[in-house]
Amino acid sequence: MTDDRRRTTDNSLPCEATLAKQGRQNSQNAVQVYSALRGTTERRSRQEKINMPIKTKSIRRALADLIRRVWEENIRLKASGLVTMTWGNVSGIDRRRGIVVIKPSGMDYAALRPDDMVLTDLEGRRLEPASRLEPARLPSTDLPTHLVLYRAFAEIGGVVHTHSTYATAFAQACRSLPCLGTTHADYCYGAVPVTEVMRPPAIREQYEANTGRMIVRKTRQLRLQPMACPFILVANHGPFAWGATPAAAVENAIVLEAISKMALLTFLLDSPRRSLRRSLGGRRKGISQVLLDKHYLRKHGPSAYYGQAKHNPSK
Repeated sequence: MTDDRRRTTDNSLPCEATLAKQGRQNSQNAVQVYSALRGTTERRSRQEKINMPIKTKSIRRALADLIRRVWEENIRLKASGLVTMTWGNVSGIDRRRGIVVIKPSGMDYAALRPDDMVLTDLEGRRLEPASRLEPARLPSTDLPTHLVLYRAFAEIGGVVHTHSTYATAFAQACRSLPCLGTTHADYCYGAVPVTEVMRPPAIREQYEANTGRMIVRKTRQLRLQPMACPFILVANHGPFAWGATPAAAVENAIVLEAISKMALLTFLLDSPRRSLRRSLGGRRKGISQVLLDKHYLRKHGPSAYYGQAKHNPSK
């Protein structure tokens, strides 16, 4: 018997009918598997659509109010006289979505529009592709500092950085700002601290993020509550301020500049026969604790009575 005949009559091999039956079964199985996979994929796709972040086309619509407020506060910052050239920025955060809105880097304030505001997540990733903005807008170079502060201080909703003249003078002198009077005490419970001078390794790598870390470190070293001292001086650099909203942060930046000017003039008047350097060295110790408590707590404490809302029973 030939090999071909042996293969034809060998009962161990499937006949054509069996092969055809198996082929139909495999085909049916393949259809079922495909359908199952397609159903799973469609369900996963629907679930991903539910869980995915706001789409690019709708993100600005969802955050329109915050975007406009951040834009307005950047314009207000410039109008307040705290910004020379483009030396300043304001940001705000949507805590629920984890989205930060900030001024674009180096852009002329006169040309600034709400659509120019840049949106990022808390890791600094831009949430809109370059094609969305023409030309593409880059966030402020100080964004990493803002992000560190937002992550560290859960109670803040806005951050401001300027190079305003008087506050920056204290920062460049690496001097803290003692509480010399009640104007200061109305907004800050004690001295405005200055950070340590940044070391070269921290400057060379992640400079802006390290600036934020230095601010957080100094605040925690002094056991300060961020809202009880809503600003700080970064040594050799300039001031940062924050608040519950972008508007509150800008207000605090304006206050910091004003009390810095008052303090410098106080030092000058306080030492007519002394050098300015000796005066800044600590002759002035600041106001009394009882006066500091009175002015700060009448505005910020649980028994505060400053302002109209405190006297309105409906609020």
